[in-house]
Amino acid sequence: MLRPTDEYGERHGGFLERLLTRGALLLVTAVVIGTLAGWTKRVGAADHVVAPDTRLVAREMGSLEQQLQAARGEVELVKLQLERTSAIMTNSAKYQIPADLAEDIYDIALSEGIDPALGFQLVKVESGFKANARSPMNAFGYTQLQLPTARFYDADVTVSGLFERETNLRIGFRFLRDLLEQFDHDMELALVAYNRGPARVAGIIANGGDPANGYAEAVLKGYEPLGAVATGK
Repeated sequence: MLRPTDEYGERHGGFLERLLTRGALLLVTAVVIGTLAGWTKRVGAADHVVAPDTRLVAREMGSLEQQLQAARGEVELVKLQLERTSAIMTNSAKYQIPADLAEDIYDIALSEGIDPALGFQLVKVESGFKANARSPMNAFGYTQLQLPTARFYDADVTVSGLFERETNLRIGFRFLRDLLEQFDHDMELALVAYNRGPARVAGIIANGGDPANGYAEAVLKGYEPLGAVATGK
């Protein structure tokens, strides 16, 4: 199956951004011209040219400002949609996975409050992007959830349910988000807790030990935060 390349995404992404910017300028120009044309038409229709009513001018300017704000909002929305599409295409190519899987990982990670880039790395290390992955420790699916952990978030979930893409990704990412909050957003500790269990990690720390086992390093290897990718840093 043909997949998009980074070169394709960069070339066409830049073109679409330029196109959006140009379209925004045209839209703003059209709004200004339309407003001024309406005022000129009303003045031309009068018997005598008089100074414009200040209240009329204020209303016109207020209407113009509202239209400009709406136009800016629409442009920002399109830019966000473009960034989302670009990120999905880029990660589909990077991890050599179907675009629909990349789309679900990206969207569900965002909806659960974690960086999609971290979500991709987690799924890569946990299951190699295999929906039917099962470990000797009875962990299942993309994010390798054990049933007791999953049932903390969904009391009715079953083993077969953990092989369902959306269910598995949503619970796994929610678990990781909670661990990030529990460990004061220390990404390495949160990841180790994901792998070893939060109670065990907390106990090791309380006894002055180091819970690191190489898992966090494996997940974070090659990790680029979403903001850094977007800004090119």
